[in-house]
Amino acid sequence: MSDLSPGLEWLQRRGIGVLAERMGVQFTEFSAAHSVATMPVEGNTQPVGLMHGGAYVVLGESMGSMAANYHAGPGRLAVGLDINATHTSSARAGHVTATCTAIHLGRSTTVHEIAIVDESGRRCSTVRITNLIKDAPGATWS
Repeated sequence: MSDLSPGLEWLQRRGIGVLAERMGVQFTEFSAAHSVATMPVEGNTQPVGLMHGGAYVVLGESMGSMAANYHAGPGRLAVGLDINATHTSSARAGHVTATCTAIHLGRSTTVHEIAIVDESGRRCSTVRITNLIKDAPGATWS
């Protein structure tokens, strides 16, 4: 029997994607409604040593999209419709921690907000993503 939650087991089977893996994203909690993940600053910085804004967006999109796909269920697929990010500070070292919270979990759309903080708890970025849920290509229904 696994010590992982059902959500983390699903995530482990599905995978988080090559880009998120390369950036060092690690999920510690996972469900459609609430997830937590970390990512190292090192290797994800601008030339001046600050966490790259695009790295925050990759973290947020990875979390929101995976949560939407988990919510979609078997034979369904979630794809991004819109994403935006507001960067309010910059991490320089250590890890950032992101908390993904569902704003809306519907039949055809989901909306998630991802708050990303540095190791001192200071918010660095807020990402919001909307996903469309549709039938997966090749899905068969009995």
